[in-house]
Amino acid sequence: MRFLKWLLHNPHETEEEDPFLRTIIRLESLISKLLSILMIGLIGVAVVDLTRFLVADLLQEPIGFFSTTLIEIFGLFLNILIALEILENITAYLQKQVVQVELVIVTSLIAVARKIIIFDFEKLGGLDLIGLAAATLALSVSYWLVRRAKP
Repeated sequence: MRFLKWLLHNPHETEEEDPFLRTIIRLESLISKLLSILMIGLIGVAVVDLTRFLVADLLQEPIGFFSTTLIEIFGLFLNILIALEILENITAYLQKQVVQVELVIVTSLIAVARKIIIFDFEKLGGLDLIGLAAATLALSVSYWLVRRAKP
């Protein structure tokens, strides 16, 4: 009977009065906090891995020069930057309980920029590059529209 009452509750109740919505909000908050902790761990591991990679690469012959291309190293740096942006998105959600579209678009732009920077012309074709250009244009226009619509 209690379950039936719960299902047929008044839809005009505020979330403070509705136990189901309170439970959903608490669960969302708990998952967001767990994701934040996991993302911090991931960023820490990525920074340690990048440091280990750079030190090992610099200590190889000839000492003081990179044996890998700078493009690969930039890709590793941008991975960490993207992870930091995702952490910022999660933090903003925890603070305001709203997904901030501007932050999501900026994160997406960074991810597409990373893909363009590490683009391998030998393995990928012109159609892939056109797709990245279209994604960049769409995200740029979206960012411009969101910024313009902001009060």
